[in-house]
Amino acid sequence: MFFFDASNKKIPYLCRCAYNAFFLVRMDKRSLLIKFILFDVLAALIVWLLFMVFRKTVVDTQIFHTVRIFIPNYDFVSGFVFFPLSCLFVHSLSGFYRRPERQTKTVAIMTTFVSSLIVSIVIFFVLMIDDIVVSYEYYYYSLLVLFSLMFFVTLTFRLYQYFQIRKAFRSKRWTINTLIIGTGKKALKMAQEIEQNAEEYTLKGFVHVDNQPGEVPRDQVIGYMNGIGEVISKYDIKDVIISLDTTDEHQLFRLINAMYSYEVDIRFTPRLYEILTGGSRIRMMGTSPLVNITNLNMPDWQFSIKRYFDIVFSLILILLSAPVLVYFMIKIKADSPGPVFYLQERVGYLGKSFNIIKFRTMYDGSENGVPQLSSANDERITPLGRMMRKYRIDELPQLINILKGDMSVVGPRPERRFFIDQIIEEAPYYCLLYKIRPGLTSWGPIRIGYSDTIEKMIERLNYDIIYLDNMSLMNDFKILAQTVEIVFKGKGI
Repeated sequence: MFFFDASNKKIPYLCRCAYNAFFLVRMDKRSLLIKFILFDVLAALIVWLLFMVFRKTVVDTQIFHTVRIFIPNYDFVSGFVFFPLSCLFVHSLSGFYRRPERQTKTVAIMTTFVSSLIVSIVIFFVLMIDDIVVSYEYYYYSLLVLFSLMFFVTLTFRLYQYFQIRKAFRSKRWTINTLIIGTGKKALKMAQEIEQNAEEYTLKGFVHVDNQPGEVPRDQVIGYMNGIGEVISKYDIKDVIISLDTTDEHQLFRLINAMYSYEVDIRFTPRLYEILTGGSRIRMMGTSPLVNITNLNMPDWQFSIKRYFDIVFSLILILLSAPVLVYFMIKIKADSPGPVFYLQERVGYLGKSFNIIKFRTMYDGSENGVPQLSSANDERITPLGRMMRKYRIDELPQLINILKGDMSVVGPRPERRFFIDQIIEEAPYYCLLYKIRPGLTSWGPIRIGYSDTIEKMIERLNYDIIYLDNMSLMNDFKILAQTVEIVFKGKGI
């Protein structure tokens, strides 16, 4: 019965326990994201309530005093639904929800400022433009109040969460479990810096790599590279730091390939930076700078807009091309025996496999279980399939892959594991493509076209690496424009 007793001192204690249990002990990425979203919704509701009170007590009083027969009619209920949803949409576009656990105070302030400004301007003119115009001064005054409320209330909640997270890090109620690859002097030095300077990280141990010296205590070596997956899973590793005394390019990227599919941040000690392709973000770990190979150069807000664009673009294109899709489904079925669609396993984001969907352009059973590259004069291609490839019509079903999240509109073309293994022998940095979703089109296919040899695939890879280092919405639009030109001019083959 103490739950209903306002004077009962157990209530605050129980509330704190519930808060800690859900948000601190279980502060994984999903629960933390839910927390930020809930607080943003709460902030939006408070802002809308205060703004409505302001409108009724200040602005409407002025309007009523001037025009006695007019009282604006506000739909409070719809506002309490529409306004928070609008705020969440803009916040998601800003990229704030991508990695909330890694946000800094500066980023939180700037992101909140821009989001509040956009929400205030859009919502104000959408919901208030039909008011009677007594004086534009009231409009500007109301807009300023709405923005101020939106910015300060939202920021207050976010900073509160930020300080709670920092407090949880300091007390180790929440931490980022970290693993060091290497057992030499550099690994030992990195471990000391993590323990002394990086409060949010907890070092779980070291992983031994062949031909590397052993300078760290043996009881802190918790595994070997051939069992890296088990180590990451057992210790719930979120960050991996490669810190080897000696290494070469092939060994480095072999280690990356072994870890990419486990969704961990992969970092490198400074001396390894010169062998990377460039463009990676550098962050301090204590006193040492580290290169994060898993982070993108594309700003979070652009990355978020890119995903929204993928969804809207693919939906619109599916609707507009529906008659064309149906027409070719019928033609393929009549042209040659076999299924209409061709599913093929490809490797995509984080090195994980998915089934790419294409219109069948070859005779059924052409490969007989043995992967083969296709060429412009490939006899396995049907006459209808040759025409479809020329205008890239066979790629249209991949819009479904985009909607599912397997692919993006613009990004490196996904390859099969069989050919990736061959590419890696010559270009071990192929694993860098795992940073992002593969795409329907990119610079590689535009410049090289269909790749019928491993050499051409490596050449195309180099264009994809350039794309990675220069990712932006503007470049995506440029690539789309060039793709449209290729399609209409029939340069697909």
